[in-house]
Amino acid sequence: MLDLKRLRVLREVAERGSFSAAADELHVSQSAVSQQIAALEAEVGVPLLLRLRSGPQLTDAGTLLVSHADAAICRLEEAERELSELAGLGAGELRMASFASASATLVTQAVRRFRDLHPSIRLGLTEADPEDSLPALKRGAADLVLAYDFELDQIVGDRDLVLTHLLDEEMHVALPGDHPLAERRAIRLEQLAGETWLCGASESSCRRLTVLSCERAGFHPDVAYESNDYTVMQALVAAGVGVTLIPDLALLHRNPEVAIVDIEPVPPVRRVWAVTLEAGSRSSSTEAMISVLEDVGSTILGRPGAAIAA
Repeated sequence: MLDLKRLRVLREVAERGSFSAAADELHVSQSAVSQQIAALEAEVGVPLLLRLRSGPQLTDAGTLLVSHADAAICRLEEAERELSELAGLGAGELRMASFASASATLVTQAVRRFRDLHPSIRLGLTEADPEDSLPALKRGAADLVLAYDFELDQIVGDRDLVLTHLLDEEMHVALPGDHPLAERRAIRLEQLAGETWLCGASESSCRRLTVLSCERAGFHPDVAYESNDYTVMQALVAAGVGVTLIPDLALLHRNPEVAIVDIEPVPPVRRVWAVTLEAGSRSSSTEAMISVLEDVGSTILGRPGAAIAA
């Protein structure tokens, strides 16, 4: 059987990008890290790392092993937390990660309700977009993640992840109040092909949502300003800096100086999910929070609807 301690060392080297950084994180010497990796490679019989001048890089075998190590380590940590609860060693902890527009709306309402129902559970909340929060979930750094995707950029299926649908958000166009199209009820995205655009930072899901939606409408947006914070983007739009796409949740804190216009004929839709590891590995506190999130998600936008398990 593979040595879990050595698997943890391999994961840290891959994540930190060097033997020395992994040693610092694990509070051991660099030579101890090298020895553990060498022993693991001898155990599996194939190289797991390429020792390059730019830093160690996982081989295909190393990548495969780390993916399984993440799941195994996470399961053990979850078991430790559940055993602590059963042994009466503490009331338990729930660690959540959420993207900004959900944190300011859906999560705050859910947390208030959850605390009323389960006051002894300690909540840990962090903010992260899906490209960061989902890997953190698989590493065991979170118990529950709120993430989003949309038709043109779906969350890739993963055998370790379970997605519970919370709500669908339509995307709208945010325009400066004095824009020529600001008084329209709805417009087509191609009518904004010549505009300056604001969208999420490079490589973020927020940015891909805007860029792919515009490309589907037949043009590539001229992006001059980047932010993953819709409050900031609304302020920039109000100042006449450019236009952007904005989802329903972000409009629960709407800037009154911004004109919000629907997209026709069919607006892009952003799907919001509660994501966990396999259902069998969830703690009772995680299950309770998912139930609360489903209830809040079904009504938060003012249109009732049942959440769907996916």
